[in-house]
Amino acid sequence: MTLVVWVAFIAFILLMLALDLGVFHRKSEAISTTEALRWTGLCALLALAFNVVVYFLYEQRWAGFVPHSNLSGQEAALQFFTGWLLEQSLSLDNVFVIALIFSYFKISREYQHRVLFWGILGALIMRGAMIALGAALMESLAWIHYAFGALLIYAAIKIVSVEEESLNPEHNMLFRIARRILPVSPKLDGENFVTTHNGRWAVTPLFLVLLIVESTDVLFAIDSIPAVFAITEDPFIVFTSNIFAILNLRSLYFALAALMDKFAYLKMGLVVILVFVGVKMGLTHHIEFPTILTFIVVVGALGIAIGLSLLNTNGKRPSAD
Repeated sequence: MTLVVWVAFIAFILLMLALDLGVFHRKSEAISTTEALRWTGLCALLALAFNVVVYFLYEQRWAGFVPHSNLSGQEAALQFFTGWLLEQSLSLDNVFVIALIFSYFKISREYQHRVLFWGILGALIMRGAMIALGAALMESLAWIHYAFGALLIYAAIKIVSVEEESLNPEHNMLFRIARRILPVSPKLDGENFVTTHNGRWAVTPLFLVLLIVESTDVLFAIDSIPAVFAITEDPFIVFTSNIFAILNLRSLYFALAALMDKFAYLKMGLVVILVFVGVKMGLTHHIEFPTILTFIVVVGALGIAIGLSLLNTNGKRPSAD
């Protein structure tokens, strides 16, 4: 019966995506900040509601669910909420990069939603595969905890050492390969990914942007998936918390992309979180960190970073030093 729960969850996510593109956003139009905030709030409420479902799945074994780990309902719910909050906070860095990509290629807001929709659909599939691989590695290789811990600390160092202005989307390997092997139209054709140019089919620049967004998410997943494994090794909690965070990425982008410069210290908060979960992962075999401590660190780092940003009156971002 555990399979039924997995299938029901995936069917629910696919239904949400179908309603999004097929009912609410059938036409290409710019999404306002107000609408994006409403969708962000709705996605957050759905995650909180599912947190209650997680509690009863692990506590009461709803629908004959047999969990991978012997967690109580309270501990499972806390791990899900902490994992979701962690993934949601790390996805904010993804928002920075997506905004840069759209700005670089001059993609108007009315076409950005379509790119993000298909980008997120691809991200769901890729993250599912990467989580399955991560879970298998965690079970079979004892030393993988040290590797994941080092990877997370490296990700923190990368955040403070790489300037946004130095990022060039055209250096993306997938972008360069696509440019070499595919005929590319020199201009956009509305929201279409494929068009005709000089009497033959060709992909549009919008398709190339989609490839860059997809490959960028893979790079972020390499950091974020080990981060959530530092909180829990239960595949169901890892997968569902990841998916709810990704589901909210699109609306979060439209809500915050224009305001990112206001959050001057947000990246510093993400660095603190990544270093903490990296150390936690590396010390898994030596020290037990309670989930509540991880929750406090994540909430505290985000809260302090946002608070300092709001107090930052000059609007300048702090230096890496």
